[in-house]
Amino acid sequence: MLKRFSTLLVCVLILSVGLAAAPKKSGPGPDKAYLQKIWDGWGSLDIEKQGQFYAQGPHVFFDVAPLQYASWDEFRAGVSKELANFKSATFTVNDDAQLHPKGDMVWGTATVKMDATLKSGKRELATFRWTFVMEKQEGKWLLVHEHVSQPAE
Repeated sequence: MLKRFSTLLVCVLILSVGLAAAPKKSGPGPDKAYLQKIWDGWGSLDIEKQGQFYAQGPHVFFDVAPLQYASWDEFRAGVSKELANFKSATFTVNDDAQLHPKGDMVWGTATVKMDATLKSGKRELATFRWTFVMEKQEGKWLLVHEHVSQPAE
């Protein structure tokens, strides 16, 4: 009886050590609805609403134009000038969105449709490529890198 108890105790200890050493999951990551929420924010044309989705500090964000921004502050300043030209915009994350979670990081890709109207009245339709990396910081999934581009026509 003592031998069985000792064997059981050793098995429980081994299992406990194995579980303690296992990598910690950060919980559910972002999903397509969260991605759409980011793009709905862009559709509001209010750059200040977008800061909640982007990590602060030095991070590289590639946009359609110019080539790159080195931080959210640079991104906000540059894009706000572009948004000032728009009357309305709608962005739709297409069904090809892919998310690849890796602990507290997620990288993903998608194409995004744009239907926008400039203040001049001109309508612009486009499809963008979107590649991104998010990191969970203080319980929120934030973009730490983003690349938005448009195929040459």
